[in-house]
Amino acid sequence: VQLVESGGGLVQPGGSLRLSCAASGFTFSTATMRWVRQAPGKGLEWVSSISSGGSTTYADSVKGRFTISRDNAKNTLYLQMNSLKPEDTAVYSCQRLNTRGQGTQVTVSS
Repeated sequence: VQLVESGGGLVQPGGSLRLSCAASGFTFSTATMRWVRQAPGKGLEWVSSISSGGSTTYADSVKGRFTISRDNAKNTLYLQMNSLKPEDTAVYSCQRLNTRGQGTQVTVSS
């Protein structure tokens, strides 16, 4: 199982980013996938999940601003992040069961 995230960076408050997670080593289309994040000095926080059927759930802190999606043909998971806030600053990782990628850094700052 391999999960490789990309798309992070530095963005101003109110800006947008789209994260990607390339998955391999398992049947992506049948897997429930998650995005999690870890801010400096804090624990791991669940952000969003998407089921194999496309049902989505979000943490209250990101609801209405973030959108999770998947492209099963490309074995890729996405997280569209809009209206970003400084408190969204964290390392974002995708997760399947107990496996997480190395993460991509998102920094929201003016």
